[in-house]
Amino acid sequence: MTQHYFSESPAGPTQFREIQIELAGRPRTVVTAGGVFSPEHLDVGTAVLLRTLAASTESDSISGPILDLGCGWGPIALSAALTHPRAEVWAVDVNERARELTAANARRLDIEHLRVAAPDAVPQSLQFAAIHSNPPIRIGKQALHELLTQWLPRLAPGGTASLVVAKHLGAVSLQQWIAQQFPELSVSRVARDRGFHVIAATRS
Repeated sequence: MTQHYFSESPAGPTQFREIQIELAGRPRTVVTAGGVFSPEHLDVGTAVLLRTLAASTESDSISGPILDLGCGWGPIALSAALTHPRAEVWAVDVNERARELTAANARRLDIEHLRVAAPDAVPQSLQFAAIHSNPPIRIGKQALHELLTQWLPRLAPGGTASLVVAKHLGAVSLQQWIAQQFPELSVSRVARDRGFHVIAATRS
């Protein structure tokens, strides 16, 4: 059976490696491994999302819980935790190895307010002030729609979901689908860079 980064328990050796990336304006050394998304470097789409979030003045005021949906080895969650030291950050992934790596990287960076969890371990009553995600497009359209249908309604009033999607993988159609499926959200493209779109969906 083929194993993907969105498998719950990836097969094969872990093969830990250290890489250096910039997070929250500073170089950081983190650990990655095979069997997770983009283990060799910071994915281009993730980098576009992080730059967009860093340039957003709205993100300065986040104090409620922040969700990184599909955290991988943790760059989005780690950046959120470093940028918002008073906000509780949740890093969620179905991939057990990804969760282990995110937790290890939080310890490396002395981050104590980051909570790593499987999707079903997040309290059902929890609402999020922000959702930051490079969503797993390659799980397929139906599965992706089911994933977003599960999590976008958990935005708190005034909260924004920021999603980065490659144009050639359906960024435009996904933006249209979100707007149609969730009329309570204001949906727009807030950035376009290196073939990626950043979609913002805000609950009024």
